[in-house]
Amino acid sequence: MRHVATSQSAASAVHALVRAALGSELPLHIRCWDGSEAGPPDSPVRLVLRRRRALRRLLWAPNELGIARCFVSGDLDVESDFFESLSQLERVIGQQTGPLAVDGATKRDMIKAGLRLRAFGLPPKPPAEEIRLGGRLHSKRRDAEAISHHYDVGNDFYSLVLGPTMTYSCAVWGEGVESLDDAQIAKVDLVARKLGLQEGMRVLDVGCGWGTFVIHAAKKYGAHAVGVTLSQAQADFARKRVAEEGLSELVEIRVQDYRDVRDGPFDAISSIGMAEHVGQSMLPTYTKALFDLLKPEGRLLNHAISRKAGVPGHTAEKTSFINRYVFPDGELEPLGVMVDAIEDAGFEVRDVEALREHYALTLRAWVANLEARWADAVRLSSEGRARVWRLYMAASALTFERGVIGVNQVLAVKTAENGKSGFPRTRTALLS
Repeated sequence: MRHVATSQSAASAVHALVRAALGSELPLHIRCWDGSEAGPPDSPVRLVLRRRRALRRLLWAPNELGIARCFVSGDLDVESDFFESLSQLERVIGQQTGPLAVDGATKRDMIKAGLRLRAFGLPPKPPAEEIRLGGRLHSKRRDAEAISHHYDVGNDFYSLVLGPTMTYSCAVWGEGVESLDDAQIAKVDLVARKLGLQEGMRVLDVGCGWGTFVIHAAKKYGAHAVGVTLSQAQADFARKRVAEEGLSELVEIRVQDYRDVRDGPFDAISSIGMAEHVGQSMLPTYTKALFDLLKPEGRLLNHAISRKAGVPGHTAEKTSFINRYVFPDGELEPLGVMVDAIEDAGFEVRDVEALREHYALTLRAWVANLEARWADAVRLSSEGRARVWRLYMAASALTFERGVIGVNQVLAVKTAENGKSGFPRTRTALLS
C-alpha cells in the first residue's frame, strides 16, 4: 500500500527540512523508512532513506562526504536511473554556494522536525570502506598504502568491472569500435605507436597495473618490457598472465616504486593512469626520474586525468568522497601544470591528445559491467565496496561529460645533445 505523506510522517518532515535548507521546493521524490513518501510523484529522481541514521550522517556532514557515507552504508538508495539521479543531485547541491541562511522561525521549525524524526545524536561511525592515511604525504610508505587501498580489492572484482583486458584507464573508442575490450586494446596500441616501439627496444611501464600494456608491447612489437607497480595483487596477476602468454623472457613485473628504478636507460617509458597518484609537490621528482631513465631520443608517453584550472584537486578537499573512499592522496593537475613539469625536467613535448569523451564512454561501460553482475560484485568484495565503485564511476562519467575533468596523452622526447629527436616530420607518420 502506498503511504501518503502527512504532517507527522517521516517523509514530510524530511521534505520540510531539505526545502528549508535549499530555500525552494525539493525537486526529488523521497520514501522513508516508515514507508511514507513526499515530493513530486513524477520526479525523475526517487530516493529512499532506508534508515533514520542517514539523517544523522547528513547533519554531521552536510556535504558530499555525508551523502557518500549514506549511500555506501546503504542508509540511502536510489530507485531511479542512477546517472540521471546523480546529475539532478549535483545540480541541487551545486545551487548552494554559501552557508545556510534562514530566519529564526524556519530554524525553530527545522529543530522541531529534527526532534520529531529523532535525527539528533552522536555521529555514526563511517562505513568500513572509508580511509584516512597517516604519515608524510607522498612518502613511499604512504603512497604504497594508498595504492593498496584502491587496487588490492581483489583481482576477481576488477575482472568483473574491467573485463578481460584488465585495463584500468581510458579506452580509445575509434570509428567502428563498439566493445570495451577492443577499445582498450586500441588504447595500448596507440601508446605503443606513439612511443615508436620496435623489436628489441627496452620499455618501462610505470604503474603497470595488471600488465596489459607490457604484454601488448612484447607480444606485438617484440619489445623487452619492465612493468612496476606498488600493488602486490596486481603484480601476482600480471606475472601469471605473462607466463600464460609465454612472454617471461621479454616481460618482467616488479613491485617497485618508480623512485627506486635504477636499471636504465630505457628506449621508451609509458605512464598510463599513474601520474594522478604522484601529487603536485612530487611532480618534479617524478618527471626528473623518468627523464634520467631514458636514452637520448627516448620517448615518454604520460597518460593522465587533468582538472580544469581553478577546480580543487582531491587532496585539497577534506570532504571529498574520492579522497576518502577511492583515491586517497590522489591529485589531479591542470594539463598546463603537467606539461610544465615535463618540460622543466628537460623533455621536449611533441604531441598532446585529449581523450575526455572517451573516458566518459569507458566509465559508462564499467558501470554497466558492475550493474549486470551486482550480486557477484558484492560476493567478491562487499556491498559497501561495490557501492563505492558504482558511485565513483557513475559520478566520474558525468564529470567528464561536463568537461570539469579531462584526460590527456602527452608525448615527449629526451632530445640528444645535438637536438636530434628521432621523430618523423608528420603526425601521420608518427601514428603509422
